[in-house]
Amino acid sequence: TEFDRQQQVSADVVERLREIGIYRSMVARTFGGDEQSPAEFCRVIEAISAANGSVGWVASFGAAAAYLAGLPEPTLRRIYANGPDIIFAGTMFPPQAARRVPGGLCVSGRWPFGSGSTGADLIGVGITIEGDETGGLPRVAVMPPHQVRIESNWDVIGLRGTGSHDLVVADVEVAEDWTFIRGAGSTVDSPVYRYPALALAAQVLAVVGLGVARGALDGVIALSAGRASITGAPRLAERPHVQSAIAQREAELRSARAFFYEATETVWAEVCAGHKPSVENVALLRLASTHAARTGAEVTRGVFSLTGTAAIYQGHSLATALADATVVAQHAFLGEGTIQNAGRALLGLPTPPGFP
Repeated sequence: TEFDRQQQVSADVVERLREIGIYRSMVARTFGGDEQSPAEFCRVIEAISAANGSVGWVASFGAAAAYLAGLPEPTLRRIYANGPDIIFAGTMFPPQAARRVPGGLCVSGRWPFGSGSTGADLIGVGITIEGDETGGLPRVAVMPPHQVRIESNWDVIGLRGTGSHDLVVADVEVAEDWTFIRGAGSTVDSPVYRYPALALAAQVLAVVGLGVARGALDGVIALSAGRASITGAPRLAERPHVQSAIAQREAELRSARAFFYEATETVWAEVCAGHKPSVENVALLRLASTHAARTGAEVTRGVFSLTGTAAIYQGHSLATALADATVVAQHAFLGEGTIQNAGRALLGLPTPPGFP
């Protein structure tokens, strides 16, 4: 696709996402945002991803408003002074050492996986400061995009259009009130900002996998009703093993979605009631996210295998879906460690900083 060839979603598409309200979706109403619930936002990202995984991935960073909410409120009011449709992107790891200077902090370094930064209004990078008390959570320095060099080196098998290039910063001074600790909570009291931000970050990526799988499954169903095989075999839809496989993949995808949205609504209800979500329920959010991403990859792989040689060509929508869904499930937020840590939390054992 065009996005794959240019290694980023086209600027006009990013602007269209802005126009339809993706980046204001999870901004608090006090700043002019829509303050959607996490489930509402995730369903939108899932629907976009069914059409194109890279666009869904870039759109998912509308949830980054929950990260920015860790900035001091005066800084947030400056950010949203001209409206809530601000695109924030960046990358946190590995955090790079920053040094204190009279104006705040001097930031330098290189960070991989800067998804969506090519269309961002603000870019954040992970830093460490000597003596900084963050409880093991990363601190993020926020700066305008002209202070960041994007090195175009995103050459991967899936989600090729996300523009997840390296970010390079050289001796940029950042005022301390333009930094925040990711996962430490919001400076603004609003339900959308009381929802656990690190769990949300995993969720909005996981639903890309669910959406890609939905698109792949629908694509194979449409393909199955088409012409017969060149070998003379009956149409795919008439083959018993295809009928069984389609039903099984449908059940798997819908089950993973049900768990995902049930866990989401449970925590949202706790937040809206003014309660801090329980460790168990947030652990279930993380578990449901990883399970959704893995199920999305498995469903996509399963339906791809039904098509024989039809989908093996470069640029075929099912070949792209297979690569995209596989890459979603490889993300660190959705890895094996999240399953282990969810188990620890459910068993009442301590978990690492930031989990759940």
